[in-house]
Amino acid sequence: MRRSRPIPALIPERRLRARVRALGRRIRRDHPGKPLLLIGVLKGAFVFMADLARAVGPPLRCGFVGVSSYRDGTAPSGRIRLEYGLSEPVRGRHVVLVEDIVDTGRTASFLLGLLRRRRPASLRLCALLRKRARMRVPVRVDYLGFDIPDRFVVGYGLDHAGFYRDLPYVGVWKGAGR
Repeated sequence: MRRSRPIPALIPERRLRARVRALGRRIRRDHPGKPLLLIGVLKGAFVFMADLARAVGPPLRCGFVGVSSYRDGTAPSGRIRLEYGLSEPVRGRHVVLVEDIVDTGRTASFLLGLLRRRRPASLRLCALLRKRARMRVPVRVDYLGFDIPDRFVVGYGLDHAGFYRDLPYVGVWKGAGR
């Protein structure tokens, strides 16, 4: 897909990288010497999680879950479907769920509940982005990159119809009508 017009930056690359490093330091400081399990929510969190894992440093393991909650690529449907389950054991481990964006809070709440039932030693949520204006289900974000306005964003792992994940910054996609 050819980009016909540039995607305006909401959060520039330099600012993203600095914030991810700070989040990594904070996560490690909160879990000194403890092996961590980072669980990334596919597909949007993969870029963020890769950079976050490097910022957190060892000892850590990574796992992934895949969920679907968007009906047309731009708006949450309200229904969450687990498409790819976690293969890593969670019981007794220190777990950080890594989300690209907390929008309505439904997906994060669903996944946190699922993980709690598996009895981790600790469970925290790390989100790159949060849209407070769209929150419908209260969710505590323990490690937050940025609060953003109610705009449809792409880049740094976030997409529209599978495209734009490769942008090294978070930009506002103008075609979404929001």
